[in-house]
Parts: sequence; structure tokens; C-alpha cells
Amino acid sequence: MTEPIFWLAVSLVLVAVCLAAVLVAAIPAFMELARAARSAEKLFDTLGRELPPTLEAIRLTGLEISDLTDDISQGVASAGNVVKQVDQGIAAAKRQVQEAKVTTRSVFAGVKAAWQTWNRPSRKPSRLPPSQLSAPPERSPQERREQAKES
Repeated sequence: MTEPIFWLAVSLVLVAVCLAAVLVAAIPAFMELARAARSAEKLFDTLGRELPPTLEAIRLTGLEISDLTDDISQGVASAGNVVKQVDQGIAAAKRQVQEAKVTTRSVFAGVKAAWQTWNRPSRKPSRLPPSQLSAPPERSPQERREQAKES
């Protein structure tokens, strides 16, 4: 057992057996690795074919959304202008109603005055000039008593 060549041969056999065991265990792992590489290659091919059209569709969708946003903001601005016009119309209608109310009151006051004048008993026309037809000045109660005593 002191033969070095014997021990060298045993060591080489053991190394060879260990290498064989490692290779036998590594072969299925290498096969799975090759299968995963083929699957990854297929995935990359599919992505290479499908991704550019998808990105183009996403870009076009973004442009369409931008156009729709512009259209909506124009519609909102137009609706705001319509609301302003309606508000101005309502204000004008209110003014017209107020004016009609005043005019109606004036017409009714005129008709009432005409009716009262029409139904008033007629008096003989006075021969005094219009400047003397004004009402006499107000007198104090004491002046009225003195005038009553005189008559």
C-alpha cells in the first residue's frame, strides 16, 4: 500500500467516476437549459413581430385622444358662449318685462284718469285766466276762525 502508482491509479479512477456522475446529473439540466433558450428565442421573435404594431397602435390612440380632447375643449368653449348668450337674452327679457310693467302702469293710470274725468260732473267754465285758477294759499286755523266770524 505504499505503492504511489497504485494510489495514483485509484485517485484517477475516483476522479473519473466523479466526473461521470457530474456529467450524468448535468445532462438533464443542460437539456432543460437548451429548451428554455429555444422558448426565449421564440418569445423574442414574437415580441419582435408584435411589439412594433402594438406600439404604433398605442401612439395612434394617444393622437386620437389628443384630438378628442381638443374637440371637447372647443365644445365646452362653445357651450360657454351659448350660456353667455342665453344669460344676456334673459337679462334683456327682464328689462323688457320691467319696461312693459311701467308702460302698463302708465296706461292704466291714464285710463283711470280719463275714466274719472269722463264721469266727473261737468262744471261751468270759469272766465278767469289760467294764472288765476290756481288754488288759494293755505290759511292758518286762526285766520279761518276770523273769516268765519266776519261772515
